[in-house]
Amino acid sequence: LVCNSCSQMADSICRTLRDGALEGELAPTLTIKDSLASPFAFHVFSHILLQLSSHVTAQKSQSQGIVIVALSRSPSSYAALLKMNGVDVASSNTWIHILDCYTDPLAWKDKARKSVNVTDPSHQISLATSSYKTVKDVDKLFSVITELGRGLVGDNKARFCVAIDSLSELLRHASLQSVAGLLSNLRSHDQISSIFGLLHSDLHEERAAAVLEYMSSMVASVDPYHHTADGQRGCLENSLSEQNFTKGKFNVRFKRRNGRVRVTCEEFKVEPGGISFASVSSVDGTAIAGLLPKVHFNLQLSEKERIDRSNVVLPFEHQGNGGPIEIYDGRRSLEESNSEANPISSGKKEDSTMGEIIYFRDSDDEMPDSDEDPDDDLDI
Repeated sequence: LVCNSCSQMADSICRTLRDGALEGELAPTLTIKDSLASPFAFHVFSHILLQLSSHVTAQKSQSQGIVIVALSRSPSSYAALLKMNGVDVASSNTWIHILDCYTDPLAWKDKARKSVNVTDPSHQISLATSSYKTVKDVDKLFSVITELGRGLVGDNKARFCVAIDSLSELLRHASLQSVAGLLSNLRSHDQISSIFGLLHSDLHEERAAAVLEYMSSMVASVDPYHHTADGQRGCLENSLSEQNFTKGKFNVRFKRRNGRVRVTCEEFKVEPGGISFASVSSVDGTAIAGLLPKVHFNLQLSEKERIDRSNVVLPFEHQGNGGPIEIYDGRRSLEESNSEANPISSGKKEDSTMGEIIYFRDSDDEMPDSDEDPDDDLDI
């Protein structure tokens, strides 16, 4: 599953996870989504794991270790993956640890193994592995993950990365609220540099996927070339064509710290040697539109609307006739006040064709008006 060619977008994801969290901020989190129409999220997961492994061993990453929470793959499969891609598995015990939630997630096999005196297969794996047999207890799972991480990097300010190979499996055994709480606790832990996990989005309600996406600073979606228009059966059969089992679209949404969202799209291709990424010349607008937040109004103006807007006379645009523009603000000028024998408060006024404003205070405690009129720029 080694990546033959790396794209700019895939590199950007790996750099973000490599650089980790800033002081006082949450750890960057990536959710990788796929579906039955394009089931290649684990290829992307493996690619990111291998990239981060190379950064950790080269000491070019904020994280000094990786804790893999294995829910959908056996620890031996990760040992084979690392070994196949040139990672020295024998020396990996100092920077990688696998929490085995796959072999016996509910402790059923453990009872049967004790009754027949069978050895635990995790002891035969070359990678450092710990068994976890109470997946339903998410609070305990958080404690175990952080303890394993501290075992790799120590109790100082050093950080480690957490990789969860199946958030879907975790949602099978625990509630959405518990899983969301686990991610929130991991993101806010001061020794965790980054988190990434895999989600089979078509196995869950939209609400579950939306919650996990909301908690992620990056969302990578593995999509087929042929999208289902309305979920009909014929469209689904079309989406499961042979082309969709070899290549597809890799859409990524980045949430920046200032709240802005950046959406990018690239192509991926799965070959016998692994997965490869390539930029595309023209991006499918419908794919990006599906990643952007849905709004109920049109943000674009037509040509006629632009012309009509330019012809509107706004009240603050002074329409002078060539002479000096004088703005009447409803108050008497100093010259008019000096020429008057009686003050305004007397209530007497001369006959005039011009209107004026006479203002009586409600009480002597009322503060006089400010000389700065907020409507001075209005040509009324």
